[in-house]
Amino acid sequence: MDIETFRDYCLAKKGVTEGFPFDQETLVFKVMGKMFALTDVDTFPAISLKCDPEKALELRERYPAVQPAWHFNKKYWNMVILDGSVSDALLLKWIDHSYDQVVAGLPRKLRLELEP
Repeated sequence: MDIETFRDYCLAKKGVTEGFPFDQETLVFKVMGKMFALTDVDTFPAISLKCDPEKALELRERYPAVQPAWHFNKKYWNMVILDGSVSDALLLKWIDHSYDQVVAGLPRKLRLELEP
């Protein structure tokens, strides 16, 4: 996956914004103001995604490219190293899961704004 595919996929989701809240290299995607994905725009070595805690552990055990995310709560956040060992289809599925995890934690009023 290249950074444009990643960016376009994240931005196509309802309620998503992008920004650089930490520094000029870390591109963060938020849904209704809550982070669900981020990456380094200069090198695009990995993406960090929110994950169900049980699934996070399962993915780390199954895929060497999936590791606890740096500087995040390792219970909920995985970093996926983009070394080609994980298919784009699977990455897109994990982006969806991250988005859905964040949306599920939003207040009802905000979740209703995201419904079609």
